[in-house]
Amino acid sequence: MDTYKDDTTTTSATAKRFPTVHFYDQGFVDVYNQTWLWATDCWKKPSSRSRIAHTYFTHGDGTTINQFEAILSTFWLVYSNRIFPAGNQLDIFYDQQEPNGAIRGEYSEKDGKPVLNRDNPEGVLPPLFSWAEYNIYHKIGNKKRIRDVIPILEKYWEWLDTTFKDESGLYSVPLAATTMTNSPRRGMHYPVDFNAQQAMNALYMAQLGDILNDKEIAFRYNRLFFSLKTRINTMMWNDEDGIYYDLDKDQQQIPVKTIAAFWTLLAELPNEERAEKLIGHLKNPQTFGTENPFPTLAANDEGFSDRGTGYRGSVLSPFTFMVIKGLEKHGKYGLARECAIRHLYYILDTLHPEGKQKGNLWEAYLPHRDGPAQWQGKKEWPRADLLAYAGLATVALMIENIIGLYVSLPRKTVDWIVPTLEIMGIEHLSLKRNLITILSNRSGRGWEIRLESEKLYYFTINVLGKKRKTLPIPSGKCSMLIDKL
Repeated sequence: MDTYKDDTTTTSATAKRFPTVHFYDQGFVDVYNQTWLWATDCWKKPSSRSRIAHTYFTHGDGTTINQFEAILSTFWLVYSNRIFPAGNQLDIFYDQQEPNGAIRGEYSEKDGKPVLNRDNPEGVLPPLFSWAEYNIYHKIGNKKRIRDVIPILEKYWEWLDTTFKDESGLYSVPLAATTMTNSPRRGMHYPVDFNAQQAMNALYMAQLGDILNDKEIAFRYNRLFFSLKTRINTMMWNDEDGIYYDLDKDQQQIPVKTIAAFWTLLAELPNEERAEKLIGHLKNPQTFGTENPFPTLAANDEGFSDRGTGYRGSVLSPFTFMVIKGLEKHGKYGLARECAIRHLYYILDTLHPEGKQKGNLWEAYLPHRDGPAQWQGKKEWPRADLLAYAGLATVALMIENIIGLYVSLPRKTVDWIVPTLEIMGIEHLSLKRNLITILSNRSGRGWEIRLESEKLYYFTINVLGKKRKTLPIPSGKCSMLIDKL
């Protein structure tokens, strides 16, 4: 490793800007930058009369704050260098927790009251708070926050258990609770996605317990995780079809292949053999390996629609993000990156349609060509510029999968998985009061990685799956030649 001096210093003004990304396709960089500009317009301060006590990120002129959207937005707002405090999104919901532990999926922006409807009378939505908190911890590094939220999340778990779990050991919620409102899952009583999400909830609660060195919490939620994992694997897995299915009231499988099945990858439920079968569907154009990955319904299902038609074939960034994070869990970094790039190209082609005015970022996209998904009779769907969803692709997937950077502030580590040698990297990324820069470039000496940091951290580079090395990166600037690793 070579070190070199530079007289420039990081100013406080620099610290208050978003990270800059570098990539060979300028379109990817432009939409990343534009997302932050749009986000600035969507960050709102509650009125003095509102029961909402925190600034928050919202969509357009919406009148409610949605739990699913708020949780998902944290996965890319954590890269704002704390310009947008991602935890605020979750604190709004924690503040409204009821004495029985209930946290409803939607609240009025005006008065903070829950918004309930007949399709989902309890107002439950995917229980993903612990997953988001684990991610925030590794990007922000605030252990006190974990200590503060654990009691809230434990009460929330108890409410979910008391209200939705029955003697089967599985959870029963209405279709609206999965967010996939018109998915053809007729007869569904035990949804595979909600049960896998609750297994994830247990998995990450155990890991939050580990962070606090609380062995009792870690042990209890690990036990709950393995209990639910066993039930899902025993009752919902179909070996012949190589996928997980919903169950009806009689605990019989409903053979409809939906994107819901792939929450199991992220929840670490399938063994290696089953994971390979599941991942096979993601590569198969006849089921989920469409040009724009991944549709909400298998392409060979009789209910599949090329127009999307809501959750009958549309591609939504949250589900593509979920699948890609599941692929990571199983070491499929190359496939994850390829799918992230394909999805982002479809977003770009829709944002910049040929021969037309500038387009939009959309809530949902078509599976086989560029353009927003369609749903006859639903003029308000898909929503334009729903950044809570779009930022998952344009920011989070851009940094984590296309560039390939994985950051953990508590560990003071940055892992860079470099699947191909290209000019790319990131500048001025906050690493807990430490701004870092990591850039790859081709010099006269070969492929070179240049690094800049204010403090010591540990950098792991994995090049093409062939070269892997962990190095302490000192303060200042330095460089390394990949050929010499």
